[in-house]
Amino acid sequence: MLAYIIRRLLLIVPTLLGILTLNFIIIQAAPGGPVEQLIAQIEGIEGGAAARMGGGAQSEVKLSTGSNSNYRGAQGLDPDLIAKIEKMYGFDKPAWERFLIMVKNYFSFDFGDSFFRDKSVVDLIIEKMPVSISLGLWSTLLVYLISIPLGIRKAIRHGTPFDIWSSSVVIIGNAIPSFLFAIFLIVVFAGGSYLNWFPLRGLTSPDFEELSLMGKVLDYFWHLALPLTALVIGSFATLTMLTKNSFLDEIGKQYVTTARAKGLKENQVLYGHVFRNAMLIIIAGVPAALVSIFFTGAFLIEVIFSLDGLGLLGYESILSRDYPVIFGTLFIFTLISLLVNLISDITYTLVDPRIDFEARG
Repeated sequence: MLAYIIRRLLLIVPTLLGILTLNFIIIQAAPGGPVEQLIAQIEGIEGGAAARMGGGAQSEVKLSTGSNSNYRGAQGLDPDLIAKIEKMYGFDKPAWERFLIMVKNYFSFDFGDSFFRDKSVVDLIIEKMPVSISLGLWSTLLVYLISIPLGIRKAIRHGTPFDIWSSSVVIIGNAIPSFLFAIFLIVVFAGGSYLNWFPLRGLTSPDFEELSLMGKVLDYFWHLALPLTALVIGSFATLTMLTKNSFLDEIGKQYVTTARAKGLKENQVLYGHVFRNAMLIIIAGVPAALVSIFFTGAFLIEVIFSLDGLGLLGYESILSRDYPVIFGTLFIFTLISLLVNLISDITYTLVDPRIDFEARG
């Protein structure tokens, strides 16, 4: 097992490098980079753009009829000003040199500062993390609380009308994209066209600090109700069917027949013998499920419900071409995902010693 762990750890470096390279090429080819973003703001004489350029920036915004800049919207701006903007964002260097500098910094865990937010990438991630953790933690808990009992019930009553109609509900729920269901919830319950029962944005009300302890708890879950419903509705199908199939597989084994022949009650057979073996694969998959919901599942939900978490941060960073935030979060989340997948594999071997990844390798 040690050799397998070492191999997996060594593979992390080329995997990260490959993902960073691919995304760097794609994003660099996309129009509307940070230089063009700031040029557009300067053309609009925005104070924020001048502030990032320094105190005398506005005095430098002058026309030049001979400008040959390749940036959209830069025609007429002083070439010296364009050069200053390029140097500020590091675009005075060729793309291959910028990539090498980024890789060197990232592998030493120096992710730099955001182009447009005046904060370091790490500080931004820490600031936004509580919202994403709230969504991920509660949605994962609800998915497991719904899926495991439902899957067990379906296995016990396999082939009955309950199994058939519950399978229909599970399939329909899985087929509906979470973002589409989120829009439906907003239209119906958040002041869209019908009811106005739930808030549309944020995790807390403006007067949250003035509420009692119980009031804060209720206010928190009141704001979470619609986002969690949208997340859960499309997430429990896979786990439900996995639980059902695991139980069906175990129920048909010889030790279950033996336990029943000894006169044990059905609940004793199910929860004293079958449950322990059937749940091994489900328990081992918990780490990967947590990371999946924390960092990917809530992306569009955060955007739709204006929840200031990692998903909304990533979305806004892509729109504004905030490269340090885009690549920094990509690097961190990819690294976490790779490590958690390794932990998940190790967990499999701990809960079921018959699994030997090293022998397969």
